[in-house]
Amino acid sequence: MRTCRFPAVPIDVPVVGQGTWNLERADRGEAIAALRAGLDAGMTHVDTAEMYGDGEVERLVGEALAGRRDESILVSKVLPQHADREGTVRACERSLERLKTDWLDGYLLHWVGRHPLGETVAGFERLRETGKIRWWGVSNFDERKLAELGRVTDEGAIACNQVLYHLGERAIEHAVLPYCTELGIPVVGYSPFGSGTFPAPESEGGRVLDAIARAHGATPRQVALAFLVREAPLVTIPRTSRAAHARDNAAAADLELTPQEVDRIDRAFPRGPWRGGVPVI
Repeated sequence: MRTCRFPAVPIDVPVVGQGTWNLERADRGEAIAALRAGLDAGMTHVDTAEMYGDGEVERLVGEALAGRRDESILVSKVLPQHADREGTVRACERSLERLKTDWLDGYLLHWVGRHPLGETVAGFERLRETGKIRWWGVSNFDERKLAELGRVTDEGAIACNQVLYHLGERAIEHAVLPYCTELGIPVVGYSPFGSGTFPAPESEGGRVLDAIARAHGATPRQVALAFLVREAPLVTIPRTSRAAHARDNAAAADLELTPQEVDRIDRAFPRGPWRGGVPVI
């Protein structure tokens, strides 16, 4: 599977990984089977958070990774209300207990909260020094907050920025993605299928995706994923509770779109005007 380099670590991360938001709503056995099928297919990057299902998703992920922890790149997130110096450490320890592991590969601040970023960074660094996390990053940060964060940490320390990114929501391309590219911060796009808003087959965009998919012997969703990771430093983390869908998602990592196909998708799904900040669900 094609990978994206995370320079701050350094580590090579599959460009298509596995998201887990709302996975507690699925059949538990099917969800665990899907995560394991994803691992088998090379989607070793598994993203979760203490917020998801009030910790239940972390428990589910821990069960799915039982006996396979060393194969995975496991990432979780701390809620901003917990993210002072001591609270970050305690929240991570609770996540580790639910995940049944001694360490996280990555730990992210879920979004900007009331605690000073320097306090959160101090908590992250303590966790890293004690071996409980290997690296840290952020989620839902715009370019202004990334610049603020950069003033309270070492250059090159931010491993990634996780943000909303799908065909219908390309706002990060205006400022956040260029800023991250300039600084060498990989961008991890969440909800790549738009959380229920994926283009209908009969829509103009749906017809474009279908035509490109047929040319590659692929599916429209695979084409969408391929577009979202079309260039560095982009990674995506689709969520599924079906093993067959997990295997389909993984196959999208090696789907190469032509420049003409990228241009067709770009015109069918324009990024729209810049509104400032980052979009969220």
